Amino acid sequence: MPHANALYGPLDPAPDAGYEDAPPRMGFFTDTSVCIGCKACEVACKEWNGVPESGLDLLGMSYDNTGALTANSWRHVAFVEQPRRAGLATPAFAHNPDGPAVSPATAALGALTSVDTGTNPGLPTGSPAAAARMSAGPQPEFLGMPGAQPPGRGTGVEERSDFRWLMMSDVCKHCTHAACLDVCPTGSLFRTEFGTVVVQEDICNGCGYCISACPYGVIDQRKDDGRAWKCTLCYDRLGAGMTPACAQACPTESIQYGPLDELRERAATRVATLRGRGVPEARLYGHDPNDGVGGDGAFFLLLDEPEVYGLPPDPVVTTRDLPAMWKRAGLAALVMTAATVFAFVGGRR
Repeated sequence: MPHANALYGPLDPAPDAGYEDAPPRMGFFTDTSVCIGCKACEVACKEWNGVPESGLDLLGMSYDNTGALTANSWRHVAFVEQPRRAGLATPAFAHNPDGPAVSPATAALGALTSVDTGTNPGLPTGSPAAAARMSAGPQPEFLGMPGAQPPGRGTGVEERSDFRWLMMSDVCKHCTHAACLDVCPTGSLFRTEFGTVVVQEDICNGCGYCISACPYGVIDQRKDDGRAWKCTLCYDRLGAGMTPACAQACPTESIQYGPLDELRERAATRVATLRGRGVPEARLYGHDPNDGVGGDGAFFLLLDEPEVYGLPPDPVVTTRDLPAMWKRAGLAALVMTAATVFAFVGGRR
């Protein structure tokens, strides 16, 4: 990626932060079309990083027991139960010459996880039903559980057509232009050689400036000590050449880790594939280096508008106006000083 110092436009943040001969920028690509909501990423993150438990809060009737990114949830799997749009609900079943009957809605909205990842999230591994269907040939396409029952319920053949599940494993975006870095007074937040953003909790003074500066609402404070916490993209694992814990644990490869440039190419190909299979709503979020934060180190493939997943549609660096504000403040101070001097000298005369 070309290096630039402008607020907007392509920027390689590690060299910009002073790292010489920095390795390729690393990041996450989260493909929500194959997320099954298993929360393995949440568990792996907690286990590796020693993150305290979030408590058991079922949030009403939701399957989501964490609710949002917090100081104790560095990964959060969102569950969105969404009514189907008109034209997608079809009670009839289509004939599949290579396997069992599948609903047209499922076939139209699918992304063969058995091809992409070697798994079929619709069935428990090793079950007789799973073995029977796998031996029958290619399986029905699967995409964010469209019209299917909740995880672990049924065989996936008797599907509901009035709603679909959208799931997304959310995480810190590791922004190219990170406002949290701009406002941290102690240097607790720093840019790594991999282009990621990490909090050093032993230096954090709990001021909370980074929390209000984050355009995504990612950073949070723990109630017991007041310090800020968030995803580190497993900085300790990266230094050892290891994959971050959440990506390592993801059974469907919904969370993919690697050099950011490669992930962007892979994501563009994935979107083109989905749209070619009749999913025009497939889109990327946070991948554009010319957006309001200069692109994210963790970006997503979504199946609906960002607001549906609780993401801001047009995130902007909250500190983008600071240079201009300081210039205006300096100019105002000079004018006031000159006016004071003029008034004092004029008065003596």
